[in-house]
Amino acid sequence: MNPSITTHVSGLKPSATLAINEQCNALIEEGKNVIKLGFGQSPFPVPQVVIERLRQHAHEKDYLPVKGLYALREAVANYYQRTLKLDCLAEDVLIGPGSKELLFLIQLIYEGEALLPQPSWVSYAPQAQLAHKQHHWLPTFAEDHYMLNAKTLRAHCEQQPDQKRILILNYPSNPTGATFDEQTVAELAEVAREFNLLVISDEIYSDVHHSGQHTTLAQHYPEGTIISSGLSKWCGAGGWRLGTFLFPKELRWLLSHMAVVASETFTSTSAPIQYAAIRAFQGGAEIDEYVRKSRKVLAHVALRAYDILQESHIACPPPAGGFYLMPTFDFYRDSLEKKGIHGSAQLCQQLLQDTGVALLPLRDFGFPESFLGARLSYVDFDGAQALALIEEKPEVTAEDLAPRVIQGVQLIADWLS
Repeated sequence: MNPSITTHVSGLKPSATLAINEQCNALIEEGKNVIKLGFGQSPFPVPQVVIERLRQHAHEKDYLPVKGLYALREAVANYYQRTLKLDCLAEDVLIGPGSKELLFLIQLIYEGEALLPQPSWVSYAPQAQLAHKQHHWLPTFAEDHYMLNAKTLRAHCEQQPDQKRILILNYPSNPTGATFDEQTVAELAEVAREFNLLVISDEIYSDVHHSGQHTTLAQHYPEGTIISSGLSKWCGAGGWRLGTFLFPKELRWLLSHMAVVASETFTSTSAPIQYAAIRAFQGGAEIDEYVRKSRKVLAHVALRAYDILQESHIACPPPAGGFYLMPTFDFYRDSLEKKGIHGSAQLCQQLLQDTGVALLPLRDFGFPESFLGARLSYVDFDGAQALALIEEKPEVTAEDLAPRVIQGVQLIADWLS
C-alpha cells in the first residue's frame, strides 16, 4: 500500500525550535562544542515549593475534568486578578497540555482567517495550515522594534471589514524580545474592537518582562481577548506541558466548544502536574522572589549581549522581556554575499559550522529567506547557579551569570568582522 498524507500536512516540516535543539544535541553527542542559542527553553529550575507539591501528588492517577481541575482554574483566575487586576472567575479558565495545544484548538474551532505579525512564533502559521485556515502576515518595521502597529492592522482589516479574523499577538515577543507599550496596546485594542476581531494574546513571557511592567490588551479590549499562558517560561517547567487560556465572560461559549474538542483529543491534562500547578499560580513570597531574581538575571544577560551586538554594527530591537534577541545583519550583507551567504538559513548554518554557535533563522518566523537575521536565545547557562549568584555578588556581571552566552555572542561578532 502506498503511503498517503493529506496535502495540508505533507508540506510541513518539524517545528524549527525543536529541530534546532535536536541538531545541537546530536552535534554535542559527536563531541563538538556547541553553544545553544537557538532553543528557547527556560534555564531556571522549577521553584522548590512547586516541586514539593508535585511529589505530594505523584500518586494522583484519575482522569480530571476536561476543562481542568477546578481548584487550578480558580488559582489561575486569582493569579490574573492579583497581577493584572482582571475581572475573571474559575469558569473563565481552560487548562490544556501546554499552551501550544490550546493555540491549535482555537485555530481549529474558530472560523475566519488568522492574522500574524511578521515575525511571529514558529508554530502559529503551521497550526493555521493544519486547521485549513488561511493566514496573512502583517508587516512590521524596525522603528517599531518589529512589533505590530495599529495603522498596519487597520489597513488590512479595512480591505474586507466584515471578514471574521483571529489576531495572534505575542508579547514580550518571541523572536524579538521587544514588547508593546501602553499606548500601542490601546491603539491595537481600538482597531480590534472596531472590526470585531478575536484576539489571542499570547502572554507566555509576561512574568519574565525584565522590569515587571507587563501590560495586557485584555485591559483595553476585555470582551474580545483570550490570554494564553502556562508554566513553561516563568516557572521553568516547559516539559511539564501545562497551558492556560483565560476567556472573557462574553466568550464562555467558545470555551465550551474548545472543551468539547478537547474531550475528543487530549481528554485532560496530567493529574499530578495540575495539582502542582495550583501551588505555582498561588504565588507567595518564595515564588515572587524566584520570579524577581529570574528577571534580574535575564535583564543582565540580555543587556550585555545587546551591547556586544550594537558595538559590532549588528542591529537589534532593545530587549524588554523573555529570552530573545533578534539580530539583523544588513551591515554585513556585502561581505556575506561574497562568501556565498544570501539568506538567514545559509547564515545560521555556516555560523554553526564555523563557530559552533547555534541560532534560528528568521525565515522560520515568517520573514523571507533573503531577510538577513536570526533569533538568539540567551539561555545556555546554569539557571540555578545564576539565581544564587545574582544575590551573592553585588557586582555580578553577565559573564559571571552566563559565560557561554556571552562567549557565543562575541563569537558571532568576531565571525562577522
